[in-house]
Amino acid sequence: MSRKRVVIITGFSGSGKSSAARALEDEGFFVVDNLPLALLPQFLSLAEQGVGFTENIAVVIDVRNRDFLSGFESMLQVVREAGYNLEIYFFEASRDALIRRYSETRRRHPLATEGNVPEGIRREEELLSGLKRLATKIIDSSMLSPHQLRAQVIQLVHGKESGIPLIVQIQSFGFRWGIPPDSDLVMDVRFLPNPHFVPELQPMSGLDKSVREFVLSRGPCREFLDYSRNMLKFLLPHYQKEGKSYLTISIGCTGGRHRSVAIVEELSQFLGGEKVPLRVVHRDIHKE
Repeated sequence: MSRKRVVIITGFSGSGKSSAARALEDEGFFVVDNLPLALLPQFLSLAEQGVGFTENIAVVIDVRNRDFLSGFESMLQVVREAGYNLEIYFFEASRDALIRRYSETRRRHPLATEGNVPEGIRREEELLSGLKRLATKIIDSSMLSPHQLRAQVIQLVHGKESGIPLIVQIQSFGFRWGIPPDSDLVMDVRFLPNPHFVPELQPMSGLDKSVREFVLSRGPCREFLDYSRNMLKFLLPHYQKEGKSYLTISIGCTGGRHRSVAIVEELSQFLGGEKVPLRVVHRDIHKE
């Protein structure tokens, strides 16, 4: 008996099914869009044979295939009896939200005649009313941003409310060499005294104890670190809740060798204590 997990994504056109499919693909699901219902058993049979598929499968089935409602319930029963862990995610949204989305994207509703989107939505509501009752989870995307929708889908598949793991990269850099283009947050620490002008510290870097003590012992630096820790403690849960999966924090000084390196090392210890998945980069530490 198979224990593969099969998620069927269905619901109203324009309600976020494509975003949900991309979210599941990012989570390691093998995703097939617009699969004819009649081919579902054959597709799962191929997956069972291990033809390049993972344990988790997601299939988008909706009114683009006009015959998909015919025999839907009996087909689901066949899949369940074959031993698959079957879940049905039904996506919906208010009429106003759907009309607005079609207006913004200028796409054609699959059931709209002569471009009449409200009429297409009404017809789809009638067609899908029975299918909605079969759903294991109904997601109303009317008020959700794409990030929030993605977060909700990932919470569903993991069976928890902790949200998407947020991976943080914190990097030092030198303004002389340009701001890193992948930066989400940029902090400028050129207001701190520069060890470059202290002869015995100049050849060292912010990884050396003497340079770090020089930088971190100053009152303004301690204040900056306190503000930065509080800011990150506030921001990180909100970024995670919004669905952001990767955050790059760039801290710059003039050359990227002394002050920014020392600050990054200090803040990385704080982030490590907060159990944040972390990557530390010193981009310009070896540049002269």
